[in-house]
Amino acid sequence: QVQLVESGGGLVQAGGSLRLSCATSGRTFRSDAMGWFRQAPGKEREFVASINWSGGTTYYADSVKGRFTISRDNAKNTVYLQMNSLKPEDTAVYYCAARSELGISPMRDDYDYWGQGTQVTVSS
Repeated sequence: QVQLVESGGGLVQAGGSLRLSCATSGRTFRSDAMGWFRQAPGKEREFVASINWSGGTTYYADSVKGRFTISRDNAKNTVYLQMNSLKPEDTAVYYCAARSELGISPMRDDYDYWGQGTQVTVSS
């Protein structure tokens, strides 16, 4: 059974930092590209960042570029999202996702497995 479990969300003031983690099981993690998406109330789920199977290639939404960093530890079957300089508009439920391909993608439909999400709230 495939499981993706996010953790690390919470409440933080604007300008602060959080580190999200997504632990996976039930798949050969090193064969999957991974992504982070987010969904704010009343909005569509949107792409945040993606990382290829080895960690050598990453891709970011323009809204988070320079502030967020995606990384992975294949030995721990875990992907991370370091979020710095947080803004109130970053408030959302953050989801990690796995795709059964080696390469990155910003497209929600390219991902096969999803976690349950973790809430990030940034106060002004």
